[in-house]
Amino acid sequence: MLCGSDGRLLLDMDLVKDKAMLEAAYDDALGVTAAFNLNILNNVNRILGSDFDVRGWRHAARYDERGLRIEMYLEARREVSVRLPDGPRAFRAGERIHTENSYKAVSAGLVALLTASAGREPRCWFDCQRRFAVALC
Repeated sequence: MLCGSDGRLLLDMDLVKDKAMLEAAYDDALGVTAAFNLNILNNVNRILGSDFDVRGWRHAARYDERGLRIEMYLEARREVSVRLPDGPRAFRAGERIHTENSYKAVSAGLVALLTASAGREPRCWFDCQRRFAVALC
């Protein structure tokens, strides 16, 4: 967040990594990310008064190498019908709801973008395997 003429921005970045590593991180064995993603349906039910049955859905995550992003979805396990404020909506088995994009940075490109935006090069720190970075602008 920038504050005044001498404000600074501290930015943490998840950098591009191996596809299998990223997909495993967003579809973790303990199911933490899946539970987080599926909870979206509980919130939609609460806010909109809909009737999504979470048991009818599964979490799916895939890495889009061209877009440099993880895409997360909720996928219907079977045909389901949901009551929504504007009427019922049927979902086919396998139909997906796109819930999130998590973009991965290429460090050189990000440094160039931050430099152009701030007028000077940011100070950057990387973990020893260059999987993550923090930049101070």
